[in-house]
Amino acid sequence: MTLLVTGGCGFIGSEVIRQAVNQGRSVVNIDSLTYASNQNNLNSINHLDNYEFKHIDICDRLSLGKVFSQHQPSSVIHCAAESHVDRSISDPGKFINTNVIGTFNLLEIAKKYECKFLHISTDEVYGDLQEKDPAFTEESLIAPSSPYSASKAASDHLVRAWGKTYNLPFLITNCSNNYGPYQFPEKLIPVVILACMQERKIPIYGKGDNIRDWLFVSDHVKAILKVLDKGVVGETYNIGGGNELKNIEIVKMICEIMDEKYPRSNGNYSDLISFVADRKGHDRRYAVNASKIRNKLGWKPTVSIKQGIKITVDWYVNNKEWWVPIQIGNDSFKKKIN
Repeated sequence: MTLLVTGGCGFIGSEVIRQAVNQGRSVVNIDSLTYASNQNNLNSINHLDNYEFKHIDICDRLSLGKVFSQHQPSSVIHCAAESHVDRSISDPGKFINTNVIGTFNLLEIAKKYECKFLHISTDEVYGDLQEKDPAFTEESLIAPSSPYSASKAASDHLVRAWGKTYNLPFLITNCSNNYGPYQFPEKLIPVVILACMQERKIPIYGKGDNIRDWLFVSDHVKAILKVLDKGVVGETYNIGGGNELKNIEIVKMICEIMDEKYPRSNGNYSDLISFVADRKGHDRRYAVNASKIRNKLGWKPTVSIKQGIKITVDWYVNNKEWWVPIQIGNDSFKKKIN
């Protein structure tokens, strides 16, 4: 029984593979190794017999077909996606190509092999909420705001359509903001941690009052694997951490932990906070109601936000060999550092 994971060298995908392989599952990893992928994320398991890597782009249907033919996977966890909102605003075409066309290719091949297809999506497909609005449920209106979330919403619709039209056994999960070790350092939490470590300005969009629900990546993946094993085919499950915080609050929490564990010689880390022009179409608030997965499948997050941030801070402090090469090789980071 082989599990095929797409985007398995990325942040969430690599955690899926680490957990799945350590559970004894046979895993094939498909990844095109874009800027956000890192094979070093899987150093702890890449020598094991029940893991295999294939350097393939999901937009290459011919190569995808060969992998499916060779390994005959019983299940697919589709993590591969372009996922950074800022990049989607400046270059939306890549998002349409990977998130829509790539998903279409996978669905067409999975249909042939009758694989169970678990599609990993985002709470951003629901649009945004005002501060007092109830959290999104699985029945909430799909109303994406950015090219990124629109491309993910399109892929969600494709998965459901292939389920209804071709009887593909599918599941969809929509998660809140993930954080934790191995996250590519263009997302908020690693951006703040690395800025603190390098004692440079910490950029915050607008007034920092946008609200996000934070979910530790290992908890998210436990939920994903539970949905794969126990979820009802054809259903959608929201996965949330239950940790709604304003961006400025999460930034100050990181600064306080850094002050406590790795104090500056001159001042506090919060002195580095710098407010910058807001992002175009910046959603006000995301929040998901995760009662369905809690009640139906018995999942709940186990890592508190304070505990998770401490783990994440320590990981970046102690793993410079992982993120320094990323900064050196990425022009956007060079500009931030300079």
